[in-house]
Amino acid sequence: MARFNKISFLSALERTGVVPVFYNSDLETSKQVLRACYAGGIRVFEFTNRGDFAQEVFGPLVKWAQEACPEMILGIGSIVDPATAAMYIQLGANFVVGPLFNPEIAKVCNRRLIPYTPGCGSVSEVGFAQEVGCDLCKLFPAGAVGGPGFVKGILAPMPWSQLMVTGGVSPTEENLSAWAKSGVLCVGMGSKLFPKALIEAQNWDEISNICKQSVNWFVYNK
Repeated sequence: MARFNKISFLSALERTGVVPVFYNSDLETSKQVLRACYAGGIRVFEFTNRGDFAQEVFGPLVKWAQEACPEMILGIGSIVDPATAAMYIQLGANFVVGPLFNPEIAKVCNRRLIPYTPGCGSVSEVGFAQEVGCDLCKLFPAGAVGGPGFVKGILAPMPWSQLMVTGGVSPTEENLSAWAKSGVLCVGMGSKLFPKALIEAQNWDEISNICKQSVNWFVYNK
C-alpha cells in the first residue's frame, strides 16, 4: 500500500493550494472526477465519508488511483470518531480530515503517522489541536467563523500556524485571492468546484479547467 508522509502532504498543499472535497456513491463517477482533478493540477483530494457504505467506494478508489493518478494524495474527510478514522486508514487513507476536533482521532492517526486535520472554529481549538500534533488545522465553516479577517487574526499571535479553510470558498479570482492573501496554506472546495450539472453531463474537461484556474488564482496570489 503506497503511503505519502506528512512532509509530502504539506508540500503538495503548499504547491497547489486547492483541495477538492467530494463524495459520490458511484465508483466510476468518483474515478472520473478524481482523474479530472488530477488533470487540472490537483495533488491532494479529500473524499468525504458522507454516504452509506462510503468505505466501499473509497477502498477501490484508492487502489485505482495508485495506478491512474500516482502523485495524488488521497485522504478521507468528515471523520468525527477514532474508529471510523482507523477503518479508513486501513483502507489506504493518506490523511484524515474532520468537521470538528477530536483528540482521540489524533491518537489513532499519530500512531500510524497519518496527518490529522481537525475542524476548528476558535483560536483555542487551533491551539488545542496543535498541542496533540496537528500540523494543519481546518477553519470550519470558514466563511461563518470570520472569513479571511479571522485567519489574519489567528496568524498575528500564532504565526507558526498552518491553516486550511473550508466553507465559504468558491472558484473565483476574488474569493481565492482573498483567502490566499490572508495567509492560509490551502483551501478546501466542495460542490462549487464540480457543479452537479457538469457531473451529470460527464463534462470532465470543464471540471479540469475549473481546477486548473482555481490552482492558478490561489498560487498566484499567495
